[in-house]
Amino acid sequence: MKQTLLVATALLCDASLLSLTLPLPAAKPPKLVKVWETDTTLRTPESVLFDGSNTLYVANIDGKSDALDGSGFISKVSLDGKIENLQWTAGLNAPKGMGLYKNRLYVTDVHRLVCINTSNGQAEKTWDAVGQGAFLNDVTVDKEGTVYVSDNRNNKVYRLKEDKWEVFMEGEPLNNPNGLYAVGTDKLMVGNTKTGALCALDLKTKTLKQLADGMANTDGIVPEGKGNFFVSDWNGRLFHIAADGTKTELLDTRPDKVNAADIEYVAKKKLLVVPTFLKNKLVAYKVE
Repeated sequence: MKQTLLVATALLCDASLLSLTLPLPAAKPPKLVKVWETDTTLRTPESVLFDGSNTLYVANIDGKSDALDGSGFISKVSLDGKIENLQWTAGLNAPKGMGLYKNRLYVTDVHRLVCINTSNGQAEKTWDAVGQGAFLNDVTVDKEGTVYVSDNRNNKVYRLKEDKWEVFMEGEPLNNPNGLYAVGTDKLMVGNTKTGALCALDLKTKTLKQLADGMANTDGIVPEGKGNFFVSDWNGRLFHIAADGTKTELLDTRPDKVNAADIEYVAKKKLLVVPTFLKNKLVAYKVE
């Protein structure tokens, strides 16, 4: 009996050691199932942002992406795809990226950052970019209220901290930054359009580390959780980027000439919402 127990124990130990040495199976990438789309009364929707409750803000360019024509506006859309207020805030030029902190909605508008009071939809303050030819694009706000803004054409990232507006970083390493997402207060995820890469920017050392590439015109960056991200390529593709850098293409609408601009992920509903830009609508997918 004693010998039998010793043999059994040895076998169990060997099995335990084997399980420790075998590689864990790779996590199965998610898939997207279309659940709704809005009507086409939106006008060149460039970005979408969840308010944390029941509303999606949508930035409509309504014209050329760099025109100072006053025709841009922000819409409100419900989580089931109903347009609740088409022109909630009007009089903008070509609004693009948005970020939210408490009751302040920060929106890029070609050469300026605009702060809108969400209680009444009124613009309260603006900050102008430095120099000529600015093309402010995406916005992200960290948990302490610090705002970061990308200048896609001039290799710059701006920072608005405690009402101080400044160029936080600039130069070639940024490779034409577009999408931004703040992770805590010490890291910024940056999507660039020059190499189609997703990078992590250390905000203390200002060093960039590439996580994945090959995504062409990277636009929106949103977290799935556990270090994973969804990234859009404006040309019409959606990607899942795992924490280890594994890239999986989830959707390609380029054959149908449907863009995928600055996306949003509503985690509580596992809903990935895509602005289609020239198709004038939002399309929402369930992440399964």
